[in-house]
Amino acid sequence: MARLATPSSRTGLVVFQPLRRRHCVECHGGPLTLLVLEDGEPRCVDCADLGHLVFLPRGDTALTRRSREESTLSAVVVRFNRRKARYERQGVLVEESGLARAEERCLADAEARRRRRARDARRRAAQDVRFAEAFAAEIRRLFPGCPADRAEAIAAHASARGSGRVGRSAAGRALSEGAVVSAVVASVRHLDTPYDPLLMSGVPRHEARRRIRPGVETVLRGWRSGRAEVG
Repeated sequence: MARLATPSSRTGLVVFQPLRRRHCVECHGGPLTLLVLEDGEPRCVDCADLGHLVFLPRGDTALTRRSREESTLSAVVVRFNRRKARYERQGVLVEESGLARAEERCLADAEARRRRRARDARRRAAQDVRFAEAFAAEIRRLFPGCPADRAEAIAAHASARGSGRVGRSAAGRALSEGAVVSAVVASVRHLDTPYDPLLMSGVPRHEARRRIRPGVETVLRGWRSGRAEVG
């Protein structure tokens, strides 16, 4: 059986997906969707003794590799890409029993990966809880007048994983004072002042911040001194 002088054929037999109508020179069947070249002449996979193999499309690298490992006989399926002027892999032909065994191996791996993801998720969740608690404690240290439930809410919001908020920054993870204060200021700005309504009414952001700055400072001053004030 002919071997294609391309990198894709170095590991075994090659079967072609023809671009034009071809017929088997042996059984005259066709047009062929898959063919093998022997002495430059096309033969169908049945006449080439590959008809018992099943086609596995490309896409799942692990399944493809394991299917070939589990199959005594296999072949690479290629098709010529005219635009790129080269043959490209489309999949493999493997033994049906080999494919079944490979699928079982991949399913076992999938279950192992699922369990590992679940363990990792629990670990991350525990880490997030501890970090949010530490963030809230730092808020209470800097702003002893901040209500405990408010400190917890600010910490949870600022430190949400994947949020991109200040609590997930390097400074936030280090519990730097600047990051903690920024999270508190943002919360006060949105919840304790008319900042959001100003934005909705069309006031530019910098002007809206200027207008509500005294109210923010009043709340922060009260929280720092131990009194929960609202501006």
